[in-house]
Amino acid sequence: MDIRHRNNVTITGPAGAPAVVLAHGFGCDQNMWRLVAPVLARRYRVVLFDYVGSGRSDLSAWSAERYSSLEGYAQDVVEVCEELELDRATLVGHSVSAMTGALAARRAPERIGALVMVTPSPRYIDDDGYRGGFSAEDIDELLASLDSNYLGWSAAMAPVIMGNPDRPELGRELTNSFCATDPDIARVFARATFLGDSREDLRHVTVPTLVLECDQDAIAPREVGAYVHAAIPSSRLVTLGATGHCPQLSAPEATTEAILGFLGSRR
Repeated sequence: MDIRHRNNVTITGPAGAPAVVLAHGFGCDQNMWRLVAPVLARRYRVVLFDYVGSGRSDLSAWSAERYSSLEGYAQDVVEVCEELELDRATLVGHSVSAMTGALAARRAPERIGALVMVTPSPRYIDDDGYRGGFSAEDIDELLASLDSNYLGWSAAMAPVIMGNPDRPELGRELTNSFCATDPDIARVFARATFLGDSREDLRHVTVPTLVLECDQDAIAPREVGAYVHAAIPSSRLVTLGATGHCPQLSAPEATTEAILGFLGSRR
């Protein structure tokens, strides 16, 4: 199988430089990193890809069985890293891809040597002693709305996820990204994302980790960032003075600066 074609892999930056792999979140593709990747590529070998079922990936390679859990997406990450023969790369995962990155690093420690978790959430549903930001009823309603009218759900939810109501163009961009995803594929990815519980997986993260949270995030409140940081002994927590769940678009300079600072500390 041609992994580079399957996952629409693109590579920029100087050959031989340390590798940085950028992994997008639910309903998105590698284009979400366009404001961050060029700056990183001045010093690092930047690898971008689309999960199977997203962006310009090979949709014929998608199966509901594989991609109904985060393990399937983690396998995409591992296979891309293996194909490129990466050596202890830094994986930057946005949103659900932060948890995918934790799984991938455990599977292939020789390929992934550090993690940057951008607005991560190991569990969106509140639990005893844990605040994920949503009740079980909230998530049930979210998924039911997605099932019944995916385009309408996208138009309603994307601005909430993006935040920044004073910058409506950001919400429109995320809406368009959601709407470009096949609804049947989106339903499967949404369940893997919003019904998952990756809290125990955090206990197995042993690589250096940067946790990036936003000062205001309706999807992953700051209690979640504190939880992730506390669960990973080798982690550092940075709070961006930003609003929303997608700081790589709403605050790209601050996001890039934080990532570069972390990468510099590893050299």
